[in-house]
Amino acid sequence: MSARTRVVIAKPGLDGHDRGVKIVARALRDAGMEVIYTGLHQSPEQIVETAIQEDADAVGLSVLSGAHMTLFRRVIELLAERGADDVVVFGGGIIPDEDLPELERLGVAKIFTPGATTQAIVEWARAHIVPAAA
Repeated sequence: MSARTRVVIAKPGLDGHDRGVKIVARALRDAGMEVIYTGLHQSPEQIVETAIQEDADAVGLSVLSGAHMTLFRRVIELLAERGADDVVVFGGGIIPDEDLPELERLGVAKIFTPGATTQAIVEWARAHIVPAAA
């Protein structure tokens, strides 16, 4: 039996809008992935701790607050510090196009901006997230 992809989905920072992230979490789950949703108002430290504890293959961040540069950078730094820099980091939210190249340089694998379909997110996840036990 092949391993299931494990994805931690998180809402970092002070943003309290979680409808979209719950839809994405459900779509990934319905596609056969194991999804751990951390809930609202998570710190980068809490998100990384969850990813380590859950042996996650990926971390998906939903950021609508405008703090995306700081939050993505910190999650990636903390994963590296914990020896988990093989965890794929992706995300979505209200993120200006001009910030996308810098996020990519930091190591963010993919950013989904408003209008991205759950089908596109699932297809990307299937193609780019490989279960560690595979």
